[in-house]
Amino acid sequence: MKNLKLTSLGCVLSLVLAAVAVPALASGDKAHAAHGTRHAGPAQKDWGIAGKAKASTRTVQVEIDKSLRFLPSSVSVKKGETLRFVVTNRSEVPHEFVLGTTAENQRHAEAMLKNPQMVHDEPHQASISPGNSKEVIWTFNRAGEFEFACMVPGHYVLGMKGKIAVAGVR
Repeated sequence: MKNLKLTSLGCVLSLVLAAVAVPALASGDKAHAAHGTRHAGPAQKDWGIAGKAKASTRTVQVEIDKSLRFLPSSVSVKKGETLRFVVTNRSEVPHEFVLGTTAENQRHAEAMLKNPQMVHDEPHQASISPGNSKEVIWTFNRAGEFEFACMVPGHYVLGMKGKIAVAGVR
């Protein structure tokens, strides 16, 4: 009977550890790299592709203020342009800067409400602690309307987002 109890306890502990480990592996290239499955190069997204610092044509300073807003709240870009976003968190709570389509960001915000511990480690995302700055370098190789947003649970639904208009080159 004692062996049966120990075996059951071991199974329960294994299940708990597996449940905790899975979300940590769900997001980001570092998690993939730990298992030898790192992507060969940057992945094309509907809103563009990771850029290289040398290719950036301009720097856009973005501030996160205490009222849960991005300043500026909109950016205009030419198709093919690589921007360096320098995002500074001037508030007293952590925030994120995530590039995406409106539909993608809405799905992401919903997922964050269900999995607030989700770790972000992609070229189009930055987690910024209070008083700090982070860079996101992105090439907008597709024309359209996109957005940047904060994915901290609840912030997106409170309107913490901005617009990116990418004009096609004629």
